[in-house]
Amino acid sequence: MTPKAITVQVEYAPGRIISMETGRLAKQAGGSIVVRTGDTMVMATAVASSSARPGQNFFPLTVDYREKFASGGKIPGGFIKREGRLNDKEILTSRLVDRAIRPLFPEGYRNEVQLIGSVISADGENDGDMLFGIGASAALMLSGAPFDGPIAEVRIGKIDGNFVVNPTKDEQRASDLNLVVAGKMDAIMMVEGEMEECSEENVVEALTVAHEVIQKLCQIQLDLRSEFESAHAPIEPQEYEVDLPASELVERVRKVLQGKLEAHIRAPYDKKKFYGGLADLVDEAVEVILEDFPESEDSIADQVRSAAGIVSRDVMREMVLADHRRIDGRDPESVRPIWCEAGYLPRVHGSSIFTRGETQVMASVTLGTTRDQQAVDQVFDQEDKHFFLHYEFPPFSTGEVKFLRGASRREIGHGYLAERALQGMIPDQEEFPYTIRVNADVLESNGSSSMASVCSGSLALMDAGVPIRKAVAGVAMGMIADETRHVVLTDILGTEDHLGDMDFKVTGTRDGITACQMDIKISGLSQDLMLQALKQAREARLHILDVMDQTLDVPRERMSQYAPRLTQITIDSELIGAIIGPGGKVIRGIQTDTGVAIEVEEKDNLGYVTIAGSDEDSVDKAIEIIRGLVATPEVGEEYEGTVRSILDVGAIVEILPGKEGLVHKSELSWDWIDHPGDAVQVGDKLTVRLMEIRDRGRLRLSHKVTVPRPAHVKRGDRSFRGGKQGGRSHHGGRSRGPRRS
Repeated sequence: MTPKAITVQVEYAPGRIISMETGRLAKQAGGSIVVRTGDTMVMATAVASSSARPGQNFFPLTVDYREKFASGGKIPGGFIKREGRLNDKEILTSRLVDRAIRPLFPEGYRNEVQLIGSVISADGENDGDMLFGIGASAALMLSGAPFDGPIAEVRIGKIDGNFVVNPTKDEQRASDLNLVVAGKMDAIMMVEGEMEECSEENVVEALTVAHEVIQKLCQIQLDLRSEFESAHAPIEPQEYEVDLPASELVERVRKVLQGKLEAHIRAPYDKKKFYGGLADLVDEAVEVILEDFPESEDSIADQVRSAAGIVSRDVMREMVLADHRRIDGRDPESVRPIWCEAGYLPRVHGSSIFTRGETQVMASVTLGTTRDQQAVDQVFDQEDKHFFLHYEFPPFSTGEVKFLRGASRREIGHGYLAERALQGMIPDQEEFPYTIRVNADVLESNGSSSMASVCSGSLALMDAGVPIRKAVAGVAMGMIADETRHVVLTDILGTEDHLGDMDFKVTGTRDGITACQMDIKISGLSQDLMLQALKQAREARLHILDVMDQTLDVPRERMSQYAPRLTQITIDSELIGAIIGPGGKVIRGIQTDTGVAIEVEEKDNLGYVTIAGSDEDSVDKAIEIIRGLVATPEVGEEYEGTVRSILDVGAIVEILPGKEGLVHKSELSWDWIDHPGDAVQVGDKLTVRLMEIRDRGRLRLSHKVTVPRPAHVKRGDRSFRGGKQGGRSHHGGRSRGPRRS
């Protein structure tokens, strides 16, 4: 018997409906939801462990989103025809959900929670990523886990000046805004997206539109839970323990540490000395308090360290709120000292170093051909990438020792943010036909290495001679707030990110915002406060761009001598076959003769021919051959041809690749020629003029008209020096002898 499902739906925008169903699939999970829009369906499940693992000192939340190829009627590419590790799109979607949901669990909660999203039907137009955010929240609401939800995620686009909620794939391509927003009924929790130099006011307006829809989507989750409880039984809240020090212990540690902490954080700032001194103070507090608990040393020591962290956080926050002074001595609006250098690496195609305070990123640019493009094989996206940025965060950048593994989710997320920040300034392939890879290596880190990657990447692109439209810079903003006070912080340190209530990364040019990412830990962030943070970020961004311009303010006119020479020409798509030839014979011959690499692509009824070589001469030679292959001979034009064969009646001359014509022996010279072989040989270069295009495209050529008429040959004279009376003239009849004057 088919189980009866509980279904709710909402029209969240005109003509756009999202439905949610539970009770049909995956009923052994703590919560299971199927979310649908159009023919795209995502199944989201939530399972929370009943107890914490012994010794667990963090919240083990796992979020995995999978786009199964079968959902769109496709088979994965590659040798192994099954889904492998999560691709970048799946990882980024998982991070979006994680960042919105993680802050809504109780502090000190240590039970393992796993959220899994699976695209089970894909219509190719409605993406599944936003559906997973809604489904994961609803599944948690049914699981009984201590989740302070619901939340919902929406994507905001902007087409012809109008905001569009959850645009289709076609609408996304036409949109100049791609903003993902997650929030609760009363607050926005997370923002991430890219835009085409939007103003701060436009961003805030987009967030307002998003939150109105989020409230509708949160309400249907509450309705679904209510209907579920009516049909079954009230959902029992999970019993759990929190791993937090007792309030009495926190106050005791506060008495021991507070005065020393206040003196320490006001001392001249150096990251190593700051954290080293902080650790020494915590050790002192542990020793003092352990004197009263000698029998349970290990457990009490851990609790004291945890309490010391709470006290340290409170002391540093209060200094900012009360004195507007930060731990490194800056005021809230100041940016750390910056120095930049371009062209540091001699053999790469472009490089730069960007250092802001104790955060340093070295970026390098590599230019390649279309063969180097990043292949994309995803359910909702198949378009290959010709620009991509890879961010690497080695352990030495923070003075740590760790195993080197593949790129972490954090590295993928930070790299993608920096990539989106620069993407809008990259020229189209028709203008600059290179594949562009930026490598951003974090060498030092103390806050906002992703924003330093944007700055360093922008400088490296200009150093490589990439004609980017404008320079791009980024800055991370923070905020510390209590019930009555708030302070917005510019260019936050790593510590300020940890102890603050907001992490707001903003990138852009002098004319507007190109990307942003925001995580908020408090509710009730007003539009005015958000606009203040954005405008403060703009002032910082302009300051950073001023410093960057002192190093390099425009792209270099010449590329590195080690970069491939790449030229792209366009041809009629019908002529592509002439370049490739039967079985690729022609294009292989050109590549062998010139040593270049040639790629041909058809797009928008045009053929794009890209020639890559190590030097300009070989590229120019290949271009000349290709232009010849696609050129149309014109009557009256002169050509530098090559004699391909000798006949009794004349010479066959190739004037363009694959295009030959006859030069009759009478047209080889102004003088009489008994046989064409007396005048030319196979392989000779010969200047000829196209006299006529006859039936079936036969070409009649002449050489003699391209050279001056000899003095002894009178205009209209039919005799030839050295000829014999009675010989055959170039007209094919008997010679009539010299004309009498």
